[in-house]
Order: sequence, then structure tokens, then C-alpha cells
Amino acid sequence: MGMGKEFKEFAMKGNVVDLAIGVIIGGAFGKIVSSLVDDIITPAVLTPALKAANLADLSKLVIPGTAIKYGNFISTLLSFIIIAFALFLVIKGINAAKKKEEAAPAPPAEPSSTDKLLAEIRDALKK
Repeated sequence: MGMGKEFKEFAMKGNVVDLAIGVIIGGAFGKIVSSLVDDIITPAVLTPALKAANLADLSKLVIPGTAIKYGNFISTLLSFIIIAFALFLVIKGINAAKKKEEAAPAPPAEPSSTDKLLAEIRDALKK
């Protein structure tokens, strides 16, 4: 029974649950980013280049007489660069939003009890 209880405590720690949620959301977000890159951005960027090279698909770029498909490598490399740049923009936006939150001025601090007492004494002396 002791080991079961220990495992339950370990599995329910905040960090473990947060990590699990992060992995699941990261997987879903990864699919969205992959679709954006594969279905929208890469074709928009590569279509003019492929037409200029008289190619319909990057996978047709091979070294003659070999099985080396350098076209697939170029496609994967471009996808990586686009994903890295998109994540850079997202993180830059998040950091800018955090700076705006931090830059908001804090409300003025309420005077301490000593300051209040001194102000009352000063006001009483003026009268």
C-alpha cells in the first residue's frame, strides 16, 4: 500500500501534471504549425522556385544514378527554418506583452501608520 500511495503523490504533483498538459498541447500545436508550414507557407514560397526550375515536386531532385534525394532535404530544411522563425515571432510577441504588463505603473503605496499620525499632528498644529 505504501508504494501505491507514493506513486499517487508523485503522479499528482503539480509539475508532473503541468508537464503532461504541456506535452499534449505541444503535440496539438505542433500539428497546427506543421499544417501551416506544409500546406500554406512552403507551397507559397516554393511554387515560384519550382516553376522556375521546371519541377513539380522537390522529391524529384536527386543526384543522377544514386538514391540521394537532396530535394527532400531542402524541403525539410526550409520547413525547419520557417517553423523556427514562426516560433521566434510568437515568443517575441509574448515577451512584448509581458513587458507591457510589467511597465504598467503600480498604484501609489498607502502611507504608513507613522506617516498618517505625523500628518494628523501637522494638521492639528495648523489649526
